[in-house]
Amino acid sequence: MRLAFFSDIHGNRHALEAVLAEIDATGVDLLVCGGDLVGYGAFPDEVVEMLRNRKIPTIMGNYDDGVGFEKPECGCAYKDPAMAALGLESLAWTQRKVTAENKAYLRGLLGRLEFTAHGRKVLAVHGSPRKINEYLYADRPEDSLARLFASEGADIILCGHTHLPYVRKIGEGLLVNAGSIGKPKDGDPRAGYAMVTITENGVEAELRRVAYDVEAAARAVEESGLPREFAAMLREARG
Repeated sequence: MRLAFFSDIHGNRHALEAVLAEIDATGVDLLVCGGDLVGYGAFPDEVVEMLRNRKIPTIMGNYDDGVGFEKPECGCAYKDPAMAALGLESLAWTQRKVTAENKAYLRGLLGRLEFTAHGRKVLAVHGSPRKINEYLYADRPEDSLARLFASEGADIILCGHTHLPYVRKIGEGLLVNAGSIGKPKDGDPRAGYAMVTITENGVEAELRRVAYDVEAAARAVEESGLPREFAAMLREARG
């Protein structure tokens, strides 16, 4: 089985189009989206429509939750008060732009997705199996992650939320963070996703990057009424 897992699109239509085009050209058995369709980017409604039209299994991210249920905050862990203020501005702007129909779609997204392939249990979440907005960073202690795998009985855990891609072996299990399609934070502005191949003989995960018109996406943010800081973040691939 070839599985394409992507997450954290954040209203970036240009990046999503580029990734889906590559996946379509490559060919996969299953596409799964790890959530955070909206927020920060200029095309939240269009991104939701693209996922809806293609009927891609999609997990609810914390930003989808905040917009879909029109909450006063998005569940993001801002350490900088200035960033927290920008985040609230983004949330309010996005709530205004997303239609009632698409908010209903966001409210109905999956909390998690579980399935078995070649005898291996795959679990896809947004943040972690425990919490929608828990950050599973690459440097999390191995014993902590091992307990997570054991409690879920999972062989493969797919996640996003950190916007920092990595693949990490945990005992016999594999943890794959797909990074972000629309708002990378690792200094590489290209859109990111993960290709996971599951066979009877084992599991392989490849982190892929796709070039797209970053400047067009950034200009769209600047012209949208969103904080211009988000455009700079796209260009520089920083948080």
